[in-house]
Amino acid sequence: MRVVITGATGTVGGKVARLLAPNHDVRSLTRDPARAARDGVAGHIVGADLGDRATLRHAMEGADALLLVTFDPLSPTHDANALAAARAGGVRHVVKLSAAAVSDPLAQDRITCWQRETEEQVRASGMTWTLLRPRAFMSNALGWAGGVRKEGVVRALYGSSRNSCVDPQDVARAAARSLVGRGQAGRIHALTGQQALSAREQTEQLGRALQLSVRYEELTSDQALLAWRNRLGEPLARALLAGAERQAAGAKEQVTDGVREATGRPRAPSGPGPPATRTPSAELPHAGPTRPQSGPHARPHTGPHRKGGPGPHVCSKRAAVPS
Repeated sequence: MRVVITGATGTVGGKVARLLAPNHDVRSLTRDPARAARDGVAGHIVGADLGDRATLRHAMEGADALLLVTFDPLSPTHDANALAAARAGGVRHVVKLSAAAVSDPLAQDRITCWQRETEEQVRASGMTWTLLRPRAFMSNALGWAGGVRKEGVVRALYGSSRNSCVDPQDVARAAARSLVGRGQAGRIHALTGQQALSAREQTEQLGRALQLSVRYEELTSDQALLAWRNRLGEPLARALLAGAERQAAGAKEQVTDGVREATGRPRAPSGPGPPATRTPSAELPHAGPTRPQSGPHARPHTGPHRKGGPGPHVCSKRAAVPS
């Protein structure tokens, strides 16, 4: 199959590209092909920008499936651009990386409302679709690395509240199977880890895993909001605070069986520890013969979700990551 991956240099997209590239024609979209090549991104590296429909049309031409990963709630046209290009290019199936919060009617923050809107665009696209709704990524704990290294401290907001965070490798496996497997049309997979953990509990696990004395320090809402505002601006900072408050109320503790349902494999254990073993490509379905690699995407192209900061949410300037 010919599979287009947006966000190919990101936490999930890069893993999906590595899983599928051995047996499928993978087009890994990036705004910076040279950097993607240096970083070893798998697949055919294609220069494209979610804000530029012309580059997207070229990237989507003749593809079968699309992994749609978008990062910026302040740029709502990105999903529309990608879907329009996919439809024009003949894409038949779209897998959308969304977030677990969209199923919570009490979640009305800007990030979650944006994710709901993008899901509706996918449903209305005229293509078949699968929705992936993960909780926050386990790897977000890497945002604490600087504080642990320099001071032996983890600082977070609502440190006793729990989140059933998920291994991004499990999310990538779910995405890969949803892209090339059978029977995925109309499926919605809620993806969580094996148990819900708090920042305090994660701090204890980090200390044991690193064999270091690591202490936890609670942030106030004002301290967390200021840090997020400095990184992301007021609208997204307020959205993250709202999400943290929902977590404090217990909204993110539920554990689902979505990883097993989506991948056929058990979930990775929750909490810090050794990285999950990568799924061999042979474990993934081929969904029929791979098309010959001919036409404009036969060779690599050049040309035209980490959360960081305090609290249960960790987010980069571009990435609104699941929560």
